[in-house]
Amino acid sequence: MELDAWYMDASEEDKRRPHRLKPNQSVSLQELQKLGVFYWKLNANLYETDPKLQQIRNNHGYSYMDIITIHKDTLPNYEEKLKMFFEEHLHLDDEIRYVLDGQGYFDVRDKDDRWIRISTRKGDLITLPAGIYHRFTLDETNYIKAMRLFVGEPVWKAYNRPADDFDIRQKYIASLQAS
Repeated sequence: MELDAWYMDASEEDKRRPHRLKPNQSVSLQELQKLGVFYWKLNANLYETDPKLQQIRNNHGYSYMDIITIHKDTLPNYEEKLKMFFEEHLHLDDEIRYVLDGQGYFDVRDKDDRWIRISTRKGDLITLPAGIYHRFTLDETNYIKAMRLFVGEPVWKAYNRPADDFDIRQKYIASLQAS
């Protein structure tokens, strides 16, 4: 199955709902790639020994890995963390997430500053480029278990919008204009 992504409505309802426009406006994997978002479908049941995952990690230099479970019973300060993840922000490094169980949404901004919602579920590995404005939320199941991957040491710092003066943001915007 290919990744499911769409333009979002402007509703202020529960952020865990799909927020599809009516009629729905799907966003293709090719359109996401133009924004620097990349995707692989893997077998999450094999994540500890999967040669395909190992090859992706080797090819991209993803040397650091840990696993986070986002659920009210497993994540300290659950509500506070969810609010923080949903604040629009960017990072100085790529964000790489591999969903091992559960599901959630990554929202990214397109060239015209419109929100695109990307539904991720078990087996989805997604990379968001450094400098892209994005946010994350759970869906209505309220549970996700994900592998976090980094090149080198993990950097957890998020820079909330506005962060347009950061070099990485300027570099990202230049990459959009070049594509």
